[in-house]
Amino acid sequence: MRTHRWRKSSYSAQGANCLYVSALDNATIRLRESDEPGTILTTTPTALSALIRSAKAGRLDHLGEA
Repeated sequence: MRTHRWRKSSYSAQGANCLYVSALDNATIRLRESDEPGTILTTTPTALSALIRSAKAGRLDHLGEA
């Protein structure tokens, strides 16, 4: 079994609220938060890239509205 090599996001502040990323191959990306390290989200590079582009473009801003 291969071990995950987790990298902390450069946008994470120094503290307990950090996002970590791991990629064992070119087809799968894993994400976890420092406060819930046992919970791991799995996605593809294409899907993650689309999510990041949407967030940067503001297309997800309405999700935080009450």
